[in-house]
Amino acid sequence: MKKVLYILAFGVISFLAFSQKNFASDSCTLIFYGDTLQIPVDSSLFATLDTPLSVNVITDFYDKLSVSSYPNLIKVLSDYKKKRQLSDWMFYQLIRKTAESISCKAAQYERYTLFKWFFLTKSGYDATLAMTGRELLFYARTEDNVYDIPYYMENGQQYVCLNIHDYGKIDFEKELLAKVDILVPEASHPFSYSVTNLPEFSPAAYKEKDIKFDYGNKEYHFRIMLNDEVQKAFTNYPIVDYSSYFNIPLSRQAYQSLVPPLKNVVKGMKQKKGVDYLMRFTRNAFLYENDQAYFGKEKRLSPEQTLFSEYSDCDDRAALFFYLVKEIYNLPMIVLLYPTHVTIGVRFDKPSGSTIVYKNNEYSVCEPTPQEDDLDIGEISRKLRGQPYEIAFEYNP
Repeated sequence: MKKVLYILAFGVISFLAFSQKNFASDSCTLIFYGDTLQIPVDSSLFATLDTPLSVNVITDFYDKLSVSSYPNLIKVLSDYKKKRQLSDWMFYQLIRKTAESISCKAAQYERYTLFKWFFLTKSGYDATLAMTGRELLFYARTEDNVYDIPYYMENGQQYVCLNIHDYGKIDFEKELLAKVDILVPEASHPFSYSVTNLPEFSPAAYKEKDIKFDYGNKEYHFRIMLNDEVQKAFTNYPIVDYSSYFNIPLSRQAYQSLVPPLKNVVKGMKQKKGVDYLMRFTRNAFLYENDQAYFGKEKRLSPEQTLFSEYSDCDDRAALFFYLVKEIYNLPMIVLLYPTHVTIGVRFDKPSGSTIVYKNNEYSVCEPTPQEDDLDIGEISRKLRGQPYEIAFEYNP
């Protein structure tokens, strides 16, 4: 209890110190990965939030912020988003940091959440609020398929909860969800979970990780540059469709430390042997553990998270292998989804082994996850033979 009170007190003191400092300068310095942003912040943005929370209290807070100097802040955030070509997910990370700078999360969580919602809606995104007996929930409309977070439907539109991770599990059958209806005219765009590029993270924040594995009676070593900030950026990233998941890239520094060295190794190999090398690299260079045992829930790691993590499972290996084959050979591929497994089919000029026929094309299964047998290209695990599967994603260069 003393520890909790100390944290809250520290948060309040930090918030007050920030407020007093920036009332004078009318701006705050925000470090967003590799960049330094000057965010316009004056006293008009420091609206107080009364308690206990109610629809009227939230509406009053919104009205106060609506006559503040927020347009200057939104312009800086939006200009930066455009300049750096940030995905919606990475832009949301910027909004989170901005809200935290103005209203300390530990000091008053509801106020921090309302700032996130306000900045997102004023940036043009269709986002809503709802309350249960104890929680203030923050939703965004999305057209993506998202599988592991709560949502509600309205007029055929899906709204997913962006802050459920702060509360854990909520029994929505017992908790009555009360929407907070505030019309924000500019809030019209859906939120997308697609991440096709990453920001320029600070090079100084990267650390080396040594990875080694054996191939053809020879040991190969790679020194990969990884950044904990990339890991943190995807901490609360939900489970999405494979079409989105398999398009998450590596950051530039991680890419340069891994992909060119891999290209250098396979450049003297024939194409199929080079793919075999990448398959066995993904299969054998990392420790395996299923998500339930490691995370306590289903979680799909991006390629960079897989490189960073101590353990990974079949989804993670498939995503990393897919990314490496795409970057080095750019071959057509399909994602094979079995009831309890995910693997990859690659289309070569001449297929190998037992093939998967899809749209009149033959794909050779390339298993990037450890199995009972040491499978070659075109070999399917014994436990999967005869099992039903679906094509979860198709890639055509």
